[in-house]
Amino acid sequence: MENKQIAITKFGGVDVLSTLTSDVPQPKPGEVVVKVVFSGVNPIDVKTRAGLGWAAAQNKDNLPWVPGYDIAGKIVAAGDNATRFEQGATVAGFIGFPLQGGGYSQYVCVSETELSLVPDAVTLEAAAVLPLAGQTAAQALNKAEVKEGDRVLILAGAGGVGHLAVQIAIAAKAEVFTSCSESNLDYMATLGAHAINYEFAPVSERVEEVDVLIDLIGGDAALDALKCLKDGARVVTVPTLSAELICEKAKLLGFEATGMLVDPNPEQLDTMLYMVSVGLLKTEIQQIFPYTQAQDAHLQIETGHTRGKVLLDMQC
Repeated sequence: MENKQIAITKFGGVDVLSTLTSDVPQPKPGEVVVKVVFSGVNPIDVKTRAGLGWAAAQNKDNLPWVPGYDIAGKIVAAGDNATRFEQGATVAGFIGFPLQGGGYSQYVCVSETELSLVPDAVTLEAAAVLPLAGQTAAQALNKAEVKEGDRVLILAGAGGVGHLAVQIAIAAKAEVFTSCSESNLDYMATLGAHAINYEFAPVSERVEEVDVLIDLIGGDAALDALKCLKDGARVVTVPTLSAELICEKAKLLGFEATGMLVDPNPEQLDTMLYMVSVGLLKTEIQQIFPYTQAQDAHLQIETGHTRGKVLLDMQC
């Protein structure tokens, strides 16, 4: 059997993504082979492909490099001492982060400790949405110590991380405000958030007395959002490229501020899969592309207007 993978051959535009063919990997002790059905496409993949950020800097002499950190699929082989999952078990995982990647593959070898069992009530599509985005959302809210009654402003609430952060914050009984485009106002309202159309007016003109800012955009939008905060507010900024700037400005204004790098945590993924299985968390997918159209998937992310997540179907 062969293993098709989508690799970054050099840094640049979407045309540097190409299909490589290799052998199906063999598991080492403690590892399993997953037949990947869906792989998540995240903004970090697009950034790395363009040669930006830490994963790109570390991998520049290591090209071609296969990106992808989110997988959902089935166990097809196990190495010695890998006994957690049965053959054919349906699993999902946040894998190879940040330097190894490998998710844009039809078959991938990973330590069994990196994977979570997908409950019967959860589709593989929904499971593939959760690893990186769901854990980024949960960890940002944890870092900001969001609690019941807090007024929380989440920038870009309709995006991959945002749509999950909005729901988790609402589950924690916070009052949630979020910025979105006009086309997502109704969608954000159905999730229970107060939606602000950033195309109509800056967020700072529409909301005030905010306890917590979860910044998923960075740059000017984040600087504007700092004007909404009340004294002693907490700021967590996720985009790494502008984190230093946002934190510096926030601290000058007297707020607590921190950047963050998501930390893969299978127990946290177990919790989110459970939340989806009982209807406490809903996943949103903008589009599923065949892996042969990975370039189009990256172009969709680059629009900056993705509702929920973009996935690759690795088996079609």
